[in-house]
Amino acid sequence: MRLHRDAKAELIKHVPLFSNCSKKELRKLASIADEIDFHEGKVLIREGRPGREFFVLVDGRVDVSRKGNSIDTMQSGDFFGEVALVSDAPRNATITAITPIVVLVITERDFRTLLGDSPEIQRKVLVALADRLAPEAL
Repeated sequence: MRLHRDAKAELIKHVPLFSNCSKKELRKLASIADEIDFHEGKVLIREGRPGREFFVLVDGRVDVSRKGNSIDTMQSGDFFGEVALVSDAPRNATITAITPIVVLVITERDFRTLLGDSPEIQRKVLVALADRLAPEAL
């Protein structure tokens, strides 16, 4: 069964980068999110490599590792790779499916096109980034 746009938007709204977006804006983001199935053992992100996509884990579990050591497990509802949408920084971890998984994928190219077409979404993403980067009040 495939998710409809509103179900995709519901998952995307939990991503801090998109926390300021309206339902309509979340639906726009959902419209560029592809739902893809991967088998157990699939490496979605490799540490040190450039990133070109962002993932929301719809179903299944993935292992997060750095320098070959497992540091975390993510499951349905978790997300990863969002920095690749706004930065050219290399991936800081390897993400490997430990069960069959279903993910929503937003590519950097589609995301940048959407931001160019939707200045309000662009502004909200920038505010969310600034909030995440701002030093905590003393």
